[in-house]
Amino acid sequence: MTLAGKKIVIIGGSSGIGLETAALALEQGAEVVIASRSADKLRQAHNTLGSSVSAYELDMADEQAVKEFMTRDVKRLDHLVVTAAQTWSGPFLATETSKARELFDSKFWGQYYAAKHAAPLLAEGGSITLFSGLVAFKPMAGAASLGAVNAAVASLGQTLALELAPLRVNVVSPGIIDTPSRAGMDDAARSAFYESVAARLPVKRVGQPGDVAQSVLYLLHNSFVTGTVLHVDGGHLLT
Repeated sequence: MTLAGKKIVIIGGSSGIGLETAALALEQGAEVVIASRSADKLRQAHNTLGSSVSAYELDMADEQAVKEFMTRDVKRLDHLVVTAAQTWSGPFLATETSKARELFDSKFWGQYYAAKHAAPLLAEGGSITLFSGLVAFKPMAGAASLGAVNAAVASLGQTLALELAPLRVNVVSPGIIDTPSRAGMDDAARSAFYESVAARLPVKRVGQPGDVAQSVLYLLHNSFVTGTVLHVDGGHLLT
């Protein structure tokens, strides 16, 4: 399989799953554009991926900024992948409503804006891949807002698969993945958390960014897959 000659835009491509997806796409000959809120992470990603990658600073919660990025900087593309989001979890009654709104602004509205303004620029045979998450399908205490956001993204993706057809729209739902998003945890606490999760999973390990990136590439390649929520969770939904 090859992506030679295809232009892939990855919002969130400066770290974690997005960075791994960018690396795999480059290996297959794609023209890769990454975007992120963090200028520092973009510089690091650019150094890692090489000078052939185009990198842009972007706050995807700002619709006008997303629109300008797509129409001025991207102009045309074959595939859009949106992995970026600022996420958190916490008890429902103890969480300020403003925090829940910020979560929707980042993960739901950010993906909504990206899909809306990229769709008219997508080439024939193009696709959009959005990101939901485990707690949309396996409710967990302390994740009411995040579960609701993830469920909204999954529903959006499946509906857009109908509205934007024959463009393809799919959603990836990762489980517990060892990414820099948990870098703020104490090392011992993070290791203990991953070990406890791994012990419950059928595969007996937590995921790595590359596990999810491979799934994204599958969705880019397979022209007979649309409206799918692809669970990449090590069997977590079974436990």
